[in-house]
Amino acid sequence: MTAPVNPRSDGRHTLDVCVVGSLNLDLVARVERLPGPGETVMGTDYQEHPGGKGANQAVAAARAGARTAMVGAVGDDPAGHRLRKVLEHEGIDTTAVSTVDRPTGRALIGVDRSGENSIMVVPGANAALTVDHVQRAAAMLRSSRVVLMQLEVPLAVIAAVCEVVEATTICVLNPAPAAQVPDDVLRRLDILVPNEHEVAVLGGTDALVEAGVRRLLVTEGARGARLRLPDGTWHPVAPWPVEPVDTTAAGDAFCGVFAAYLASGHDWFAAARAAAVGGALATTKPGAIPSLPTADALRAALTGAG
Repeated sequence: MTAPVNPRSDGRHTLDVCVVGSLNLDLVARVERLPGPGETVMGTDYQEHPGGKGANQAVAAARAGARTAMVGAVGDDPAGHRLRKVLEHEGIDTTAVSTVDRPTGRALIGVDRSGENSIMVVPGANAALTVDHVQRAAAMLRSSRVVLMQLEVPLAVIAAVCEVVEATTICVLNPAPAAQVPDDVLRRLDILVPNEHEVAVLGGTDALVEAGVRRLLVTEGARGARLRLPDGTWHPVAPWPVEPVDTTAAGDAFCGVFAAYLASGHDWFAAARAAAVGGALATTKPGAIPSLPTADALRAALTGAG
C-alpha cells in the first residue's frame, strides 16, 4: 500500500474515497453544562441531524471534492430512508448501503455552552454489517484510492476490508470509539488516525509502532495534531484557530478531509494540514453533517493559513 502520485491518471481507480462505517440519526440536546453521574440537567434546545461516524466522514470527503462511496447498513425506517437521501444529495454512491432488519442506529448527544459534547451510540443496523457485505462491495473497495474506516461497525468488517483491498488502495482507520484492534489489522493499515484518548486505550504510541503501525496521525483537539512517519520522525500539524460552537463532528471532518486530500495526490503532511483546518471549521456550526466544510471553505482557509 502506498500514497498516490498522480490522481485520476492510471485508469485503475473510479472512486477517490470509499467509507466503510456507521450511519446514525443524531439526537442532539443543548445544555448549559453536561451532567455528571446520576445527575439530570435541563436542556435549552433539541434537534435531530443525520450522522454516524461513517456518514459524517463520507460527507466530509465528498464536500472536500472526493468522488465518494459508502458501505454501511440502515434499517427500513424513516431514519434509514432519510440518511440514504442525505448521502445521495451529497453525490455519494449508496449502492453498497444495505437495508437490514434492525432499526437505524442512533446517537444521543449532549452539547454544552462551550461546544464540548458527550455521546452515547446505539448501533442498531450498524451492528448488522457483515463480512458478506464487504465481499459484495469488493469491486467498489478496490476501485477506490482511499478506504476510510472507523469502529462503529463490527471489527470483523474492518479486518475483512483490509484483506479485500489491493496494494494500490490506501487503508485509513480512525479507531473510534476507542477499542482494542488486533495487531494483524494494525499491520495492514497505511495510517492510523486516533485521538489522544484512543491512543491511550490502544496502549500508547510506542506499543502501536511495535504492533506494526507504519504511520500515526494523532489528533490533539485545539493543539492540532502530530504525524509520525515510517522513519520514526514526528511532525507537528498546527491547529486552525476558531471559536467553537459544537465539536461533535470535528474528528469526522478531520478524517474525511484527510482521506479526500490523500486521494487527490497530496502527501501525508499536506493532507493532515488540510484535515486540521477541516476539523476546526466543523466546530463553528451546530450539528454533525450540517457543520462539515465545503471545498471552497477549505481552500479559502488554507490560503489564509499561508
